[in-house]
Amino acid sequence: MADGDGLGEATAAAASPPAPAPGLSPPLGWWERLRAGLAGTGASLWFVAGLGLLYALRVPLRLCENLAAVTVFLNSLTPKFYVALTGTSSLISGLIFIFEWWYFHKHGTSFIEQVSVSHLRPLMGGTEGSISEAGSPSSSRESETSRQNLSECKVWRNPLNLFRGAEYRRYTWVTGKEPLTYYDMNLSAQDHQTFFTCDTDFLRPSDTVMQKAWRERNPPARIKAAYQALELNNDCATAYVLLAEEEATTIVDAERLFKQALKAGETIYRRSQQCQHQSPQHEAQLRRDTNVLVYIKRRLAMCARKLGRIREAVKIMRDLMKEFPPLTMLNIHENLLESLLELQAYADVQAVLAKYDDISLPKSAAICYTAALLKTRTVSDKFSPETASRRGLSTAEINAVEAIHRAVEFNPHVPKYLLEMKSLILPPEHILKRGDSEAIAYAFFHLQHWKRIEGALNLLQCTWEGTFRMIPYPLEKGHLFYPYPSCTETADRELLPPFHHVSVYPKKELPFFIHFTAGLCSSTAMIALLTHQFPEIMGVFAKAVLGFLCLQPAPSVFEENTQDLKSEALGLSSG
Repeated sequence: MADGDGLGEATAAAASPPAPAPGLSPPLGWWERLRAGLAGTGASLWFVAGLGLLYALRVPLRLCENLAAVTVFLNSLTPKFYVALTGTSSLISGLIFIFEWWYFHKHGTSFIEQVSVSHLRPLMGGTEGSISEAGSPSSSRESETSRQNLSECKVWRNPLNLFRGAEYRRYTWVTGKEPLTYYDMNLSAQDHQTFFTCDTDFLRPSDTVMQKAWRERNPPARIKAAYQALELNNDCATAYVLLAEEEATTIVDAERLFKQALKAGETIYRRSQQCQHQSPQHEAQLRRDTNVLVYIKRRLAMCARKLGRIREAVKIMRDLMKEFPPLTMLNIHENLLESLLELQAYADVQAVLAKYDDISLPKSAAICYTAALLKTRTVSDKFSPETASRRGLSTAEINAVEAIHRAVEFNPHVPKYLLEMKSLILPPEHILKRGDSEAIAYAFFHLQHWKRIEGALNLLQCTWEGTFRMIPYPLEKGHLFYPYPSCTETADRELLPPFHHVSVYPKKELPFFIHFTAGLCSSTAMIALLTHQFPEIMGVFAKAVLGFLCLQPAPSVFEENTQDLKSEALGLSSG
């Protein structure tokens, strides 16, 4: 199992220096105030001084005569020169555009922008800001984000994963599509080997057979091995678990097999408890038998939930959480939250959230969106966008909107599924925190709870996009969480089936200089093409523009045509 990203958030929050309170900054001395004022007006002063210097040296440098010479030179240029000039400009701007595009896709930023900030900003009076940024979290942003991305992109076991035989296989029978990917099933095989096997399996022949069964790729081979283990030992709990997961075609059959597994698992667990202190091997065997027992009880609770016995499911989950508190990594509280929401026991849901929605615990879409749902529930039935825009938001509505923004910042894919803007599929057996796979798993089970509360989806639809107005660049910065990890797309494509269109949001926005170089390349290419096709007209146009820029306008085409007409008229009159 993967470790939680909430632990990383808590560590980073503890390690980062506290932010200074607004209005409590130390007073600046006269030297610091003078430097700050000069830094703010430095660019303007240099520009005015440059203009004054040019005006003072206009006579010694003979600027007017030089401008006249430049104009004469430009008027003598041929159209071939402009064809070569525009063609070269188009080629150079195209190369710059290609380089900018490659650099952005490789490093996620603009090369021109990065060089400007790194080298030109200190010259323009931004030295102190750049120095302060070097010591601030922005200088270590890249390394911190990469570490966070590594922890964020670990896959987690889906706490609400379906039954392979009774649900996933039935979907395949109906649609002919495989809902699970090989990568997802391979991760499940690794989980089964971690939970259900140990180094002492050779002591029991049935466990030896099951150790091989968990490694089998072919489902019929695994089922056959489970029956072989039961022939060797009729109390092999893991064999019943495998049959309940993969052979049972209904939830009723799966529950019957899990009850047999529970009876055998409790016997083995009590036996391991008595021998746990005899050797390290016995301690490892106890851990394995504990995992098996917890897994069986949890799946029995899920069977009861699916069969409508929700209070029984809640009791089993609560007993599990009390009896085995160290196993929080199994996220049993997310199963409990979903069942309590089905019972509409919102006070109990709030109590569970108060315990698990903590900075030191890993976050999930179930926690963030359930917290948003509870705050939305208090105001959604009377919420109206027109009324809110006219009178403003109340305190409860502000709290609900902030909770929605928090949830959307954690996982931006969920609202499209809750608002049915994107079709749902069966959730995978593993999910990626903040990814599309987690959004599918959450919406698959919780969409009905949002629909049950009047106006909840309406409030969500009116407010969820405001998160990205508040955080315009979620890949570079975050408000309540770390920046959205950019590695989720690759992992989600491996977890989700190929017939599903993976949600990739938010996308990287192209920097300004990408658009600028693209426009420059397009405009220069168009000018080069026009110059090549109409060299005479473009030559006259270029001379007119350059003459205007040199403050000595060249004779226009209209004036030349007028002069020609006058000459022709004089010739006709003399004749």
